[in-house]
Amino acid sequence: MKAVVYTEYGSPDVLHLKEVPTPSPKDNEVLIRIRANSVNIGDIWARDFGSITPRKFSMPILFWLPARLTFGFNKPKKQILGNEFAGEVTEVGKDVRRFKVGDPVFGYRGMNMGANAEYLCMPADGLVAHKPANMSYEEAATVPGGAMTALNLLRKVDIQRGQKVLINGASGGIGSYALQLAKYYGAEVTGVCSTPGMERVKALGADRVIDYTKEDFTKNGETYDLIFDIMGKSSFARLKNSLKPNGRYLLASFKMKQLFQMLVTSRSGGKKVICALSSENLEDLLLVKELVEAGTIKSIIDRCYPLEQAADAHRYYESGLKRGQVVITLEHNKSIR
Repeated sequence: MKAVVYTEYGSPDVLHLKEVPTPSPKDNEVLIRIRANSVNIGDIWARDFGSITPRKFSMPILFWLPARLTFGFNKPKKQILGNEFAGEVTEVGKDVRRFKVGDPVFGYRGMNMGANAEYLCMPADGLVAHKPANMSYEEAATVPGGAMTALNLLRKVDIQRGQKVLINGASGGIGSYALQLAKYYGAEVTGVCSTPGMERVKALGADRVIDYTKEDFTKNGETYDLIFDIMGKSSFARLKNSLKPNGRYLLASFKMKQLFQMLVTSRSGGKKVICALSSENLEDLLLVKELVEAGTIKSIIDRCYPLEQAADAHRYYESGLKRGQVVITLEHNKSIR
């Protein structure tokens, strides 16, 4: 089968198409013919992990060494990227009952990666589910990771109907789903993004959209019950005056400083810093599927690239010009055997 492989860390130029063995499913696995997968921030970080020092790492320094060892210290251990996918089941192990050959599915690989290939094996009880009926393969491939992460993190702050919520980074892979889920929970949502993302954030249902290149939302006098800072681009010191008296500052990406702030603010009433790690599970993926089919969650795709142009897909993702999800698509012209 064809796969996009990288054997050294670096720019998109390290990605190249290669013939690799087609995997065979174990007794509890399904073999999936991949139709589409997304390019997301996890792919970008993993591809260039060699340049990510402890200082640049998006999490506390304690997590840097385990992550570097997982992906490979000097060169990649996981040589095929791609953690979100959609496709169809072509073979099932003898113990599999959830799926049958021909089932359209979508799923999430997390740090295991491996979806930038024509075929992929997944445990039948893993993060894989039947594809939402009202989404194309391309759309479905962009949903699992971002939607599950946003769902899990918003639960940690017990978001309530009628609350005012600001999503800082509302046009990104997690932020776009956090926006839609906050609306699902009945919140009034303000989305913050750069100019290219404005129309997308409006289309996803934000009550208000702020272009951070033209307006500083911390100076407009508005206050919020929750500020969700997706990539930790701001700070508690800068944002605390934009929080209501019992407001929460939620971080999905944080350092030791923010962990210390969480500890300090947890010991008193009032405004609090919440640092949260996401934990994905099958129940959340199934809920995401239901929300998609109910019309609560949708995906907006900017560009699709064929597998052989994966490097171009990465370049476009990093350009800062994207106005939606970036997808890699696969055509299958030959039998796998």
